[in-house]
Amino acid sequence: MDNDALQSWVGRTEVQIDTLGPGPARALAATLDQDPDDFGPRAELPPLWLWLYFLPVVRASGVGPDGHPKRGGFLPPITLPRRMWAGSRCSFYAPVRIGDELTKVSTIAKVSSKTGRSGEMVFVTVRHAWSRGGAELMGEEQDIVYMPIPEVFSPPEPTPVGACEWREPVAMDPVLLFRFSALTFNGHRIHYDRTYAMETEKYPGLVVHGPLQAILLMEAARRWQPGRQAASFSFRGLRPLFDFDAASVCGRTSESGGVDLFTANGEDAACMQARLDWAKA
Repeated sequence: MDNDALQSWVGRTEVQIDTLGPGPARALAATLDQDPDDFGPRAELPPLWLWLYFLPVVRASGVGPDGHPKRGGFLPPITLPRRMWAGSRCSFYAPVRIGDELTKVSTIAKVSSKTGRSGEMVFVTVRHAWSRGGAELMGEEQDIVYMPIPEVFSPPEPTPVGACEWREPVAMDPVLLFRFSALTFNGHRIHYDRTYAMETEKYPGLVVHGPLQAILLMEAARRWQPGRQAASFSFRGLRPLFDFDAASVCGRTSESGGVDLFTANGEDAACMQARLDWAKA
């Protein structure tokens, strides 16, 4: 698509209504080795767990060869073959509870293109707002990137994590990735189909989801400083994390009193970088 055609998608809006049942939250708790019984009716939903709801329910005939919905629909029909969730900036305004009926409004805020080390890339920024009774509960700006598939996997230069105040190992395995794909109705085959991931998209193994890494970072930070409420959270992917990596999540206090967070592989290269700021007491 030429630039004028891409820009014509800016401002498009999609509205969804969903009731937050306990099933997805209980299943994610089990997936993260937490107690599912903590997520009964009216239990507070942890930050970022709204990603389990308002899922894109696409018929089998509407699924593309990569497992994503076919191009078009709400998002522009960009033909570059690789699509990834590159990062997000989230704000939290009020608690969300299981049983709430929420409205989600998604708006295409920006479409831009540039040429990088892997060739042409197109970035789509989508602004999401979740509300209850007209009061906004969470806002997010999500960056989606489209790019070519390289002939050979060539990761970016590693960014060392550096000194952290705490670190937790995380066991990555195909079962964890499959469960998270199912919970988020994410059919992208790089997360569970090793043959496709390696032969078609040229990765060396199964790719760990960006939102799964973000949730793991948020949950670790909440364990490190229990009782505090998240005010904002931002993250961006730096390099892929794979199921065979000796993965860890780690963090340190930022200069402003928030938390700088990282997922790291076995060589201590940062795979995701995040920033969490706490609400003022």
